[in-house]
Amino acid sequence: MTVNRKRSKRRPAGQGTISKYTTTQGDRYLIKWRNPDGDTKLRRGYSSEDDAASALGDILTDMRRGEYSEPAKITLQAWMEEWLDGLRARDGKPLAPSTMASYRKNVRLHVVPYIGSVTLDKLTDQRLTKLYADLREHGRRDYNHGGPLSFRQVQYVAVLIKAALRSAVKNKRIVWNPADSAVLPYFEETAIDDLAGDVEVIEEMCTWTAAQLSAFLSWAFEHRTDIAPAWHTLALTGMRRGELLALRWRDLDLDKGVITISRSLTPVRVKGEGLRLIEGRTKGKKPRRVDLDPGTVEILKAHRTARGSLALQLVRADAYVFANTGGVRLHPDRFTRRFTDSLASCSKRLGTHQDGSEVVPRIRLHDLRHTWATLALANGVPVKVVQERLGHATVGITMDIYAHVLPGMQSDAASLVASVIKRA
Repeated sequence: MTVNRKRSKRRPAGQGTISKYTTTQGDRYLIKWRNPDGDTKLRRGYSSEDDAASALGDILTDMRRGEYSEPAKITLQAWMEEWLDGLRARDGKPLAPSTMASYRKNVRLHVVPYIGSVTLDKLTDQRLTKLYADLREHGRRDYNHGGPLSFRQVQYVAVLIKAALRSAVKNKRIVWNPADSAVLPYFEETAIDDLAGDVEVIEEMCTWTAAQLSAFLSWAFEHRTDIAPAWHTLALTGMRRGELLALRWRDLDLDKGVITISRSLTPVRVKGEGLRLIEGRTKGKKPRRVDLDPGTVEILKAHRTARGSLALQLVRADAYVFANTGGVRLHPDRFTRRFTDSLASCSKRLGTHQDGSEVVPRIRLHDLRHTWATLALANGVPVKVVQERLGHATVGITMDIYAHVLPGMQSDAASLVASVIKRA
């Protein structure tokens, strides 16, 4: 018995179609085309018909020119590693080791465990949208493992992925960038858009009141006399941990009450070499001068006297301001752990208020920086002054990070100006 099968019409190479379909995020478009070998290819996830038509047009043009290449089967993990290996700053120079370490850490923790095994040709905007939602819900991989990742951190991961896939399109590994139409779980007008810029990735901050900071420092000078000057300087200047630990005595002019910040100490994990401490330029690249209040000047003078009584080499110009008794610079991670452990002891010792809240709540070491900035802004210090003291590249970065303080400042400003006009 002979069966006649109706042969389907096959589109010749060089032609394609666009179709619409519906997802939970709304309408999407897919394109189909036949490659030079006659095989049907499909790509989903375009957010508009124009985007789909543009992508299809590029593919067909490449085929006519003989420049067509199949989407790569390389995994996202392998591609991002290849992309990071070749990443350079705008001036063509290698990126700072701390910057590269941050990129690799984010890929290792927030991309590879979720979609690292997905090949580029199978990666869609829906998968990326789900990744961002998963990270926001339970993406933390540190001490709060499984907790929510901050909006800003999720944005940072999204920027890395988008840049890596943009490079994949440029190198003809894929025909479109699915990250262009992926949806973040939260939108901020000041989203991160510059990988090599002054991006300060932060979690939701916890800051102290002036009374809480004063209570902790008073406890520290009584019970942790060796390290208390370092915590005091950190809290009263707003500098970063790495900047504090890279300070040398030549950077301090205690007669004028000024610190010059030009370097930063950063722990960097280098593949095959383990953890290294790298001393390089500050995050803002340019040195900055930070004025000291008289109380901090006196504390640093007393600290220098105490160090000099141990050994004269500890107060030489090139000696570290905060180091161990042998003059060796303090390890950043151990410095943080000591703060965390000491704060736990302090909180336990000082107890709670009548309402059950801690007299000195638990915060991170980096929150000392946020505490200074929040107290400064809340008490009328101009944003420009805060930006320069913190070492942010622009006022916009400062306003973005400390937006929670600004509404109250606007209310105070409105009342102040109104009272001036009324009196007039």
